[in-house]
Amino acid sequence: MATVVVIGIEGEPGLWLADLTNGTVKPLDSVTGDLAVANNLRLQGGTIVKRVDFAVAVSSADKVFSGVFDGDRP
Repeated sequence: MATVVVIGIEGEPGLWLADLTNGTVKPLDSVTGDLAVANNLRLQGGTIVKRVDFAVAVSSADKVFSGVFDGDRP
């Protein structure tokens, strides 16, 4: 099972590394190789999903805990 996830949020240029085992999230200051190619596609509007079966971006943790699924809803 994967224990690390690379995250890119629409509207944010950078990528983040979430370590699920250690419970940490930190910015990836630089990316190279295939990850850089994928990030460039993302920055041009592409969506890349690999081995992730659920992801939702919302504006706050409070919305998640209240059951909000669509981050754009009031």
